[in-house]
Amino acid sequence: MVTATGMAILLLAALAILAPSAWGLDRAEFPPGFLFGAATSAYQVEGAYLEDGKGRNNWDVFTHTHSGNILDGRNGDVAADHYHRYMEDVDIMHKLGVSSYRFSISWARILPSGRLGGVNPAGIAFYNRLIAALLQNGIEPFVTLHHFDLPQELETRYGSWLGAGIREEFDYYADVCFQAFGDRVKLWTTFNEPNLFIKHAYMLGRYPPNHCSPPFGNCNSGNSQREPYVAAHNIIMSHAAAVHNYNKNYKVKQGGSIGIIIAMKFYEPLRNTTEDILAAQRAMSFEIHWFLDPIFFGEYPKEMREMLSPNLPEFTPVEKRLLQNKVDLIGINHYTTIYAKDCIYSPCNLKTYEGNALVFATGERDGVQIGKSTALAGFYDVPEGMEKILEYVNKRYGNTPIYITENGYSQHSSNNMEDTMNDIDRVNYLRGYLSSISSALRRGANVRGYFVWSLMDNFEWLFGFTVKFGLYHVDLATQKRTPRMSAGWYRDFLTGSRPVDKVQDLRADS
Repeated sequence: MVTATGMAILLLAALAILAPSAWGLDRAEFPPGFLFGAATSAYQVEGAYLEDGKGRNNWDVFTHTHSGNILDGRNGDVAADHYHRYMEDVDIMHKLGVSSYRFSISWARILPSGRLGGVNPAGIAFYNRLIAALLQNGIEPFVTLHHFDLPQELETRYGSWLGAGIREEFDYYADVCFQAFGDRVKLWTTFNEPNLFIKHAYMLGRYPPNHCSPPFGNCNSGNSQREPYVAAHNIIMSHAAAVHNYNKNYKVKQGGSIGIIIAMKFYEPLRNTTEDILAAQRAMSFEIHWFLDPIFFGEYPKEMREMLSPNLPEFTPVEKRLLQNKVDLIGINHYTTIYAKDCIYSPCNLKTYEGNALVFATGERDGVQIGKSTALAGFYDVPEGMEKILEYVNKRYGNTPIYITENGYSQHSSNNMEDTMNDIDRVNYLRGYLSSISSALRRGANVRGYFVWSLMDNFEWLFGFTVKFGLYHVDLATQKRTPRMSAGWYRDFLTGSRPVDKVQDLRADS
């Protein structure tokens, strides 16, 4: 059995071996003021289920009633217990040397029953304590308002995002947060990956409220041809209302910025054929343009309009006026690049993430993988894709400031602690993607920050705790945080020090 001291020695030795490749990347390659951070989300780390006045959210109910849909049958009732251990976690971040922490606010902790139920003072107090601790340690809070979770009462009342009344609910919730925290929070995003969670919730039926229909799935209710676009429309207009409110009532006096975060794979054509080239373009349209085109140009992309009409809603004149409130930043969650195969002229399995674009995604061409596999199927280590996605977004959306709000490497949960802690593949992944960002910056990409997903192991939605993204390992029995090799590497990169300090120096209780 490897002791804690023995593990630290092993990690130290591995870092020393890795030093030449790790130090091929220099913090000085990034501009002054560039934010380097780590990210989490409320349901995935906080725990404190129903504590201090928090209401039930949709994931509380889903994981309790559909535990069979979670790979290990677990839930986020405790998660990483960040609610009680936030001071320890802030100390961890301080020792890492990050300049920013991206986290989300639990809507049900602030408004347990939505706008009609009143504000929960204990919820406000928790986030005030967290923000104060961050600022005292020189760490800038970067706040996301919605990261998949919302009060269960709103799911019951509106079908989550299917009812137009949810727009007023979100606008009210955002206003409460701007009032409570905006004097100290200068970086806001309205939604995290609405393009991804809408597909899983209303097309594939994997996330609450579990709506789908053939050929995408066989749920008890739903319409995969129509509902994803109704829900997306309500999210886009909820976002627009919150941005309008922020710009009108808070931006000048609080001095902050606001934007939205989109999940972005980069799609390469499987073959150099017209069909697959168009398939890659369609996949990008159904992934990125779906949300960002209305926000920047006031219309859905033409590829979607041609394929989906009349299932794709039209923007009314009033909605178009609201969309004229532009965002200050774009958040990009980028993990992988993948091949796109056309499904219009060749039959495919459409019960997939890209199926609504009539595209089949694959990581293999002629028996060769596009990059090294990770623990998540369909996610590969393809660092050059980061530079491509940055240049693509920069060009299409007019040099709007970009933050890489998530990027990270998944590994399988393992009882072998040496394999778990000696995460060389994660170090190589982070180094490769950061090098790609550095290259994009030299070519003129307007990138302002980078956040590793994630600070620590957490509840990874349908995967439960079977997949690990953390720089810090979390022992679910004791909640002890232990730095992996990647934490030491990230600290050394951020501080400009050589990997000669003891790995245990990163521990909060050291």
